[in-house]
Amino acid sequence: MIDRRLVTNFDWTLIGIVSAICILGVLNIYSATVSYTPGSTPYYIKQINWMLFGLFVSIIVASLDYHILEDFSYWFYGFLILLLLCVLLVGKRSLGATRWLNLGLFSVQPSELMKIVIIVTFARYFNNYHTVGGLSFKDMLFPLGLLILPVIMIMKQPDLGTATLVILIAFAMSFYIGFRWSTIFTFIFVTIPLFWFTWSVYMKPYQKNRVLDFINPERSRLGSGYHIIQSKIAVGSGGFWGKGYVKGTQSQLRFLPEQHTDFAFSVFAEEWGFFGTLVLILLYLSLILWGLNIARRCNDRLGGLLAVGVTAMLFWHTVINIGMVIGLFPVVGVPLPFFSYGGTSMLTSMVAVGILQSISMRRFMF
Repeated sequence: MIDRRLVTNFDWTLIGIVSAICILGVLNIYSATVSYTPGSTPYYIKQINWMLFGLFVSIIVASLDYHILEDFSYWFYGFLILLLLCVLLVGKRSLGATRWLNLGLFSVQPSELMKIVIIVTFARYFNNYHTVGGLSFKDMLFPLGLLILPVIMIMKQPDLGTATLVILIAFAMSFYIGFRWSTIFTFIFVTIPLFWFTWSVYMKPYQKNRVLDFINPERSRLGSGYHIIQSKIAVGSGGFWGKGYVKGTQSQLRFLPEQHTDFAFSVFAEEWGFFGTLVLILLYLSLILWGLNIARRCNDRLGGLLAVGVTAMLFWHTVINIGMVIGLFPVVGVPLPFFSYGGTSMLTSMVAVGILQSISMRRFMF
C-alpha cells in the first residue's frame, strides 16, 4: 500500500514543467511532419503513445524507494553492457549506424538507457566511497573503469553524441563530490593525447567532417555542411514572432534534415521566433533549476547524487542540442528531451523524471 505522505508530497511543479514541454513537442512534431507521413501511424501519434507510456513508467519509478536502485545498480550495469554487446553483434542498422535492437513490436536503443545506468552506478560508488579533500586520481580509477567500457562500445556503433553525454554526466557527478587540483591537472594532461587518439582511431570520416563543418560550414554547402546551414537559416528566418504554426518554409518544404528528431528546435524557432524559443528555453531552465533544488533539499547523499546526475543529463542534452542547431557545437545525434521525436529518448527522460520525483516525494522521510 502506498504511503499517504508520498501522495501529499507529490511534486506537481516537476510534472507540470515536463508536461508543458511534452505538449509543445507533440505540436511541433505534428507541424514538422504534416507534409509527409510515411507508414500507417503519424509521428505525432507515436510520440503521444510514447509520452503516455513514459508517464506510466515514470509513476512506477516514482512509487519505488530510490534506494532500491543502489542495490541493483551493478546488475543494471552488467545487463546494459550485454545489450550494448548485442547491438554490436546483431543490432539494427539505420542511417549508417548500428544503435538499435529490434525486439519485434518495437526497437530499443541501449545507449540511451546507459545514461540512466551510469547515473545509478556512479551514485552507488560515490555514496559508499568517502574521501577527504576531494577525489584523487587513484580514487577515480574504479569509476573510470566503469565508464570506459560502455563509452568505447557506444563509440563503436558509432554514436559519438551519446558517448560524449555519458562522459559529461559522469564528470558532473564526480565534480559534485569534488576534485583535488592534482586530479584536475592529471585529467587535462591525459585528455589531450586521448582526444588525438579518438580523432585518429575511433572517429569516422563523417564525424570528422561534422567537426570541420562546425569550424567552417561553408566548406561543403551541399554536402556535410548542409545540415547546419539549413538549420541556421530556419532559426534566423523566424525573427521575433516567427512565421506562424505550420507555416515554416524550411520545414514545410523539407529543406531541414531530421526535422522531427535532432533538428526539432529549428522547426520551432522558425515558426515561433525568438519569443517562442525564449519560452521553451525558460521551461528547460526551470526544469534544470528545479532538479538542482531537489538535490539541495534531499536529506541523504545517495538522493543528492542521483538528482545531480539526472539533472546533468537533462542539462547537457538541452545545451548540446540547442547549441548544435544554432552552430555553437558540431552536429551530433543528441535529441532535445521530451521535445524531439523518439521512443527510447522519451522513455529514458521519463525514467529520469521518475527518479527525481521519487527523491522529491521522500525528502521528509529520511
